[in-house]
Amino acid sequence: MNQSFEDKKYAPVGVFDSGVGGLTVAREIMRQLPMEHIIYFGDTARVPYGSKSKETIIRYSRQIIRFLETMGVKAIVVACNTASAFALEEIRPEVKMPVIGVVKPGAKVAAESTGNGRIGVIGTEGTVGSQIYTEMIHRHNPDAVVLGKACPLFVPLVEEGWLKDSVTIEVAKRYLASFQESDIDTLILGCTHYPLLRSTIRDIMGEGVNLVNPAYETAQGLKRLLWQHHLANDGKGQAPAVRYQFYVSDAAEKFRSFASSILPCEIKEAQLIHIEE
Repeated sequence: MNQSFEDKKYAPVGVFDSGVGGLTVAREIMRQLPMEHIIYFGDTARVPYGSKSKETIIRYSRQIIRFLETMGVKAIVVACNTASAFALEEIRPEVKMPVIGVVKPGAKVAAESTGNGRIGVIGTEGTVGSQIYTEMIHRHNPDAVVLGKACPLFVPLVEEGWLKDSVTIEVAKRYLASFQESDIDTLILGCTHYPLLRSTIRDIMGEGVNLVNPAYETAQGLKRLLWQHHLANDGKGQAPAVRYQFYVSDAAEKFRSFASSILPCEIKEAQLIHIEE
C-alpha cells in the first residue's frame, strides 16, 4: 500500500556521499531543518569518486538510491559534487521522489553574489573536469568568468582528520596560488569535504573573497523543495526512536568517530552495508 501524503511527511530524507564529505550537508540539514529525520549513506569502500569515470559514478549512485528507496525515504540529497555532476541528470527520471544535488544551489548563489563576475571553483578532478559549475553559473550569469582548479589531495587530508595540519596548509597554499593572481571575488567550495577546510582557505584567500558553501545552500534548497511537494515535517508525527541513521560500505568505526567530531550530536553507530549485493 502506498504511503499517504500525511505519512510521507514524517518519512526520513536520504542523503548520500562518497564518504564523510556529505556530512557537511547533513550538518546543515540538521541545523536548518531540525524536524527532519535523516538516513545517511557514505560509500567509504569506494571513495574517492572524483577520479572515477562517469559510467562508474552513475552505477554507484543507482545502487545507493535503490538502498535508500528500500529505507522508505521521501526525498534524496546527492551530497557529493562529483555524483551531482555526473549522475544526477541521468538518474533523476528514474526516481519517483524529489531529488536535489549540491551543484545547482551553490552555482546560483555564486552567480548572483559576485561583484566583478570572476568566480573560482575548487573540487575533485571529476567535478572540475565536467565543467558543470561553469555551465550552471552561466545559466544565471552568462558573462561570468569561471576558473576551476582540481584539489584532489584535500579529500584524503580531510578524511585523515588533518584539518589544521601544516601539511594541509602547505597543500592548500599551492592549490590556491593561481587564484591569488586571478582577481576572483567569489570561490565555490565545490566538494563537500572542503567546508571543513574553510578557515584555512579563508586565511589564504583573504577576507575580500566570498567563500560559497554549497552544503549550506543545498539545505536551503531542500527546505524549499520539501515545502513545494508538501513533504516538510511539521513535527506533529511520532518521532522515530533514532532521528539520524548512518550506513557505510566500509570502515564503520572510523566513520562513526569522524561523524561525531563534526556533527552537532554524537553518533552511536554506523551500520555496515554491502551496497553491491
